[in-house]
Amino acid sequence: MKRREFFKNTSLAALTATMLSPFDLLAGNMSDRERSRTKKAKNIIFMVSDGMSVGTLTMAGLLLQRKEGRQSHWLDLFQQEGVRRSLMDTASANSLVTDSAAASSSWGGGFRVNNGSLNVGPDGKEYKPILQKFKAAGKAVGCVTTVPITHATPAGFCINNNKRGDQSEIALQYLPLKFDVMLGGGLEYFDAARRKDKRDVFADFTKAGYEVVKDRDGLMRGAGRDTKPLLGVFYKDGLPYELDRKQDPTLMARIPSLAEMTSQAISRLRRSPNGFVMQVEAGKVDWAAHANDAGALVYDQIAFDEAVKVALDFAREDKETLVVITTDHGNANPGLFSGASTNANFDRLQHFKRTNDWVLKNVERSFTASRLIEHIEAAQGIAISAEEARILLSHFNGSAEDGLYNPGKLPFRALAEIQMKYTNVGFGSMDHSGDYVEVTMFGPGSDLLKPFIKNTDLHYLMLNAAEVQA
Repeated sequence: MKRREFFKNTSLAALTATMLSPFDLLAGNMSDRERSRTKKAKNIIFMVSDGMSVGTLTMAGLLLQRKEGRQSHWLDLFQQEGVRRSLMDTASANSLVTDSAAASSSWGGGFRVNNGSLNVGPDGKEYKPILQKFKAAGKAVGCVTTVPITHATPAGFCINNNKRGDQSEIALQYLPLKFDVMLGGGLEYFDAARRKDKRDVFADFTKAGYEVVKDRDGLMRGAGRDTKPLLGVFYKDGLPYELDRKQDPTLMARIPSLAEMTSQAISRLRRSPNGFVMQVEAGKVDWAAHANDAGALVYDQIAFDEAVKVALDFAREDKETLVVITTDHGNANPGLFSGASTNANFDRLQHFKRTNDWVLKNVERSFTASRLIEHIEAAQGIAISAEEARILLSHFNGSAEDGLYNPGKLPFRALAEIQMKYTNVGFGSMDHSGDYVEVTMFGPGSDLLKPFIKNTDLHYLMLNAAEVQA
């Protein structure tokens, strides 16, 4: 794709989308002089903290400053030379508030689609996903995530499907693509004992020439040496939250961190003589936001930040890699709020050992109020009152709570509302927001980024930065 065609295609995408931003026209109008300064990106690492509101980024940075005396790697970038930033409009084709499937499809296919769809437009037209385009151009490609590898965000870079929830089918759609690295969770979509059709999809991938790994040791031993495409599936559903993983020696031994998966993926992908393109997703940041789970949210964001460091260290050494860091949408609009003891209350998060997810899943029906108080204090260092304990226990005896990623109908909202008194962390909702979000770029091609863009613009920017035809 020629550089002037990037902005022609961006404008075309804006005209054909069903929902237009009032700022659409601000994304174009690059001068010939600006185009001439752009250096080709051999590699692209596209990093997504799924469902990250600006409050999540802020609190992770504040916690690191107060706990470790340093800034997050992402925020530290803002002070460095050659870094570009933008705000991004995240709407889908049918809503100002996108879901992850439509959001990833905007990057993956270059067009806005309806919520729930993966690169299939409202009229049924299919848009070729960007990793298929880069693979056809001779680059190695892959995805890394902390949720099922078949989940919406990685799938939006890879395949076409009008139902994001059809993850068993999406696993089969990956099979013939021969993408070089696919790492994440989702055992139930590959393991014969867990699939409804009892098909052994792991065996299918092995027969098709893939190396299949199912634990951290297999990943750390094999990546970077074997020449086969790699499929790594490490857990049922999403991987454990980072805060819980680090408290469990068995999980630490079996489940790689996002930073480790990112490092091993780069080790394998970098051998491609034509370069590589990969997506890295902290998918459980979104799940934590849906649950209003402050500990899970902040520590998974920090785990994402460690993966950001891996990507930036490689890019600084390599000097031919564009790193894109962003989110697909906000979620729950969390924040640190004022109070008589804001600093001391927020500092309690430094001592959390467990997430609310772990706390609630380990509450037994036999718990008394005093036993629940002890349970929470041991896990998080917070001593709730007897009345608060009774309120929380009432949710286990009839008043179940609904919510996304909450099959057990656990009282996440109730616990979060109680915790606000002790942490000063509050949430605006338990669902996605329509906020404009942060985009940060480092490396060759970053000068293509304008101060305000639509999500679809990033599809064409990546192709243009790598000088790959659409």
